[in-house]
Amino acid sequence: MRRSSERGAGRVQFLIVMTIIVATAYAGYLYIPVAFHAHTYKDLMQHYADVTATQGYSPTWAGEQLLKSSAEYDIPANAIITPLKRDDRVVVRVQYVKPIEFPGYTYNYEFDHTVKSTAFLAFK
Repeated sequence: MRRSSERGAGRVQFLIVMTIIVATAYAGYLYIPVAFHAHTYKDLMQHYADVTATQGYSPTWAGEQLLKSSAEYDIPANAIITPLKRDDRVVVRVQYVKPIEFPGYTYNYEFDHTVKSTAFLAFK
């Protein structure tokens, strides 16, 4: 008789926990691919900065290569790619904002990363 007021309490707690788990999984499903593409794009930026420095290409070559690869890495078309040469090194900066739309909320993933070619690869 004492537990008659506790009916359904286990079901409510289960629904609350499952709602939290499903919401977290859905948020990860939307966020993780964007973060993964950004991380791998950082590696690609470093690669092209190093290739540009070792091969003696113009810094704009690195910018063109990154622009060509942007669709593969799901980079927005309005991304700002700034390649330049500073102190006998190639410097590439990429900036963009990618909106991630959650139900009822839009998160703006801001990417602003700068890479420099490795110092020992630069020819003087």
